[in-house]
Amino acid sequence: MSNNDISSNAITDKITSDSEKCCAEHEHHHEDEEHEHNHEHGTCEHNHEHKHGHCEHEHEHDHEHHDHMHGLFHHNHNHFETNNLDDSIRKVLYISIAINLIYVAVEAFCGFKFNSLGLLSDAGHNLSDVFSLGLSLIAAILAGVHTKANFTYGLRKSTILISLINAVILIVAVLGIIYESIRRFSHPEPIQGVMVSYVAAIGILINGLTVYLLNKNRSDDLNVAGAFWHMMADTLVSIGVLVSGIIIYFTNLYIIDTIISLIVAVIIIVSSWDFLCDSLKIAVDGVPSSINLDEVTQKCLKVEGVKSIHHIHIWAVSTRLNALTAHIVVDHKVDGHLVKSQLRKVLAQLGIEHATLELEDANEECTASEACCHS
Repeated sequence: MSNNDISSNAITDKITSDSEKCCAEHEHHHEDEEHEHNHEHGTCEHNHEHKHGHCEHEHEHDHEHHDHMHGLFHHNHNHFETNNLDDSIRKVLYISIAINLIYVAVEAFCGFKFNSLGLLSDAGHNLSDVFSLGLSLIAAILAGVHTKANFTYGLRKSTILISLINAVILIVAVLGIIYESIRRFSHPEPIQGVMVSYVAAIGILINGLTVYLLNKNRSDDLNVAGAFWHMMADTLVSIGVLVSGIIIYFTNLYIIDTIISLIVAVIIIVSSWDFLCDSLKIAVDGVPSSINLDEVTQKCLKVEGVKSIHHIHIWAVSTRLNALTAHIVVDHKVDGHLVKSQLRKVLAQLGIEHATLELEDANEECTASEACCHS
């Protein structure tokens, strides 16, 4: 051990010993003791800065230390859960992409082998679903990119952009189904019922398995929800094709294919409407649908010491992280640190993990602009 280390340890021991004596009664009998008293007083001031008043505010420090440790444990616990969720989502997306790519490859091979334009067209459509799954995977990866000087939130916002792209692709796919259905009303085409039914049955298995895998995490991430609805749409289309194929095989009633396609398109729009609206809403920094602004306000007002709240802004940083800024008017007698700690706990329970809170005294006048104020 170096002399510097010995000296550092000695100073540390001295600080610990002196801090226990800091609030004791001081008596000065000679110059050496006066020097020691001055040294002790300086030590107490140092510890007061870094330990929030070890001597004069021991009880308050213990309370804040408990809150800090609880918050640290809570943060680590959430961080651990978030990592597990990220790993689970990425794993599901990798598996989904793999099985759907295999299906596309087999379908395209059969299309070329049997000279079936229908199979080739369906393979191209399923390839677009793989593209959608790939976008969701990219979003999951980008969400984990660390913050940088020019990207203080990392690349989390890209997950919202990708969610919007997936929503647009889904709308285009549904419009394509509607257009093709209407076209076939005036230009009906013969369909090979048996071949179509076989392909549709395989599609139901593959798409159904993908839907099952994505269903677990679709409520945790809007991009997973987007991939889920893409695959659900394909599953419904495959079911419709299977039903129409069987009916056509026995009746030669080709118009049934068009009718079922239109029914499927309507089901997709109705079922995925919330996803489409949510994607657009958070893209323009609207309040996420999972959060009720009035509930947030009322729950915060129940925190002891809070008198009113204004300048509330809630938005989505990513498809899984929500943020809030607000001005909190508090009684001048309350402990501001304690109020903030309690407010953050309440907000976390409501799904808002990132909160910036500005405390204002009840006797002060808010000078912030009213142009962006929501009271």
